Amino acid sequence: MRNMLLAGAAALALGVGAASASAKDMTFAFQGGVNSMDPYSLNETFTLGYLGNIYEGLIRRGANLEIEPALAESWEIVEPTRWRFHLRKGVKFHDGRDFTADDVIFSADRVRGEGSDLKTRLAGVVEVIKVDDYTVDFVTEAPNPILHFEWETWGIMSKGWAEENGAVTAQSATGDVENYSTRNANGTGPFRLQSHEADVQSVAEAYQDWWDNDNKTHNLTRVVQKPIGSDSTRVAALLSGQVDMAYPIPVQDMNRVDGNDGTSMLVGPELRTIFLGMDQHRDELLYSSVKGKNPFKDVRVRQAFYHAINADAIKQKVMRGLSEPSALMVAPGINGFDPSFERLPYDPDRSRALLAEAGYPDGFEVGMDCPNDRYVNDEAICQAIVSMLAQVGVKVNLLAQPRALYFKKILAPSLDTSFYLLGWTPGSFDSWNALFNLHGCYNEETGNGKFNLGRYCNEEVDALTAKILSETDTEKRNAMINQAWTITTDEVAYLPLHQQALAWGVREGVNVKQRADNQFSWRHVTID
Repeated sequence: MRNMLLAGAAALALGVGAASASAKDMTFAFQGGVNSMDPYSLNETFTLGYLGNIYEGLIRRGANLEIEPALAESWEIVEPTRWRFHLRKGVKFHDGRDFTADDVIFSADRVRGEGSDLKTRLAGVVEVIKVDDYTVDFVTEAPNPILHFEWETWGIMSKGWAEENGAVTAQSATGDVENYSTRNANGTGPFRLQSHEADVQSVAEAYQDWWDNDNKTHNLTRVVQKPIGSDSTRVAALLSGQVDMAYPIPVQDMNRVDGNDGTSMLVGPELRTIFLGMDQHRDELLYSSVKGKNPFKDVRVRQAFYHAINADAIKQKVMRGLSEPSALMVAPGINGFDPSFERLPYDPDRSRALLAEAGYPDGFEVGMDCPNDRYVNDEAICQAIVSMLAQVGVKVNLLAQPRALYFKKILAPSLDTSFYLLGWTPGSFDSWNALFNLHGCYNEETGNGKFNLGRYCNEEVDALTAKILSETDTEKRNAMINQAWTITTDEVAYLPLHQQALAWGVREGVNVKQRADNQFSWRHVTID
């Protein structure tokens, strides 16, 4: 399993068995559902993956995460700070409208506008220019060698559809105001939304006028997604044949699924890093027994928390071997990962000594936020951390909630948290993404540090991150990435935990391509 986890971004495929009576219909279960059909509402893997079957970007990624042309047929760098994208002609949105440059310009404005959780998709872009109906230029502040790397999850919307239906502005995931795009969708992708019942099911059908139907690799006619929060219920639905595919499968149930007649496991490495974040900004924590100051501003307290956490025990007892403890905030397979970095050792005595040095010889009390339906064994991980910190005198009051409530609470602008668990997969598969989004000094206008919920800030790291984005010399660029990781790990900006393993269960006769970014692409599914 260790070798599998360290194998990087290799995608795995599984195909078994006999035909089904509903050979071209697929029903799958996940821990939760899509809370909003607005493609810019939430920068979260499941949401982006689901909507990526309905909406498309200028580029897409194949089963092995290679970049492929999508709504753009080709692109070129015409000047060091100007990229030109040649758009695909003859593409239709699901409502029959033609796709043109106007839709790209509109989508660029919308994704950077109010309510959008995906502003970083166009980080460093100063202007988007329509050259003609099928040509668009992107002008950047400085050269940017990875400009388009994250654009698979920047789905292009129809300007006319959004304007006619009052959906010009993105629906914020942290707000209560809906618009037409919250419950309706109109993309160009291989599947079209048929119905959406929040917390019940979402149904999509194959789009008969998809521009790439002549080369399609799926044979699906209809896809039903069912949110099943209970692990045991989700596994039972797979074993009984109620669903054709389910994920994640809890590690304790994997042998059961693999040993069952008619189902199999698909296990592989994931590029997501699970970590703990801390409020390092407020002068007093929202949820703590410490009044008048913020203990997390002291690096000794952050180090103490790190030393108190036994990542190997979490791997063995909670994850049952299906995780790999991490010293970095990026995984093997992400550009800039360096295996020479090492975790601070598990050392409760050192933890207690550091707390005493920082002025907390008896520890203190702090609140912790955790999802209970988002990552593999997320609540169990948090419970284990609660126990570990208790051993060094820190009393943690755990609040575990479904992902819809959890994200609404902890994400900006609320930032209603003092200590939290989160997972992150860099959409560009490059360290810049994690440095910019998670470590950058927060700037609402540029999107810098948008997901830096604890508001860690180091201007030297910010300067390095800006240079990393524009450096075209690979050796120099990687050296700067290494320098940035050295600073952030020394300062204990976060507490990295591990990379979890992907664990998908499939019914016999269902052929699925498993991507290391944990996005479920239906265009790679066939049913025998």
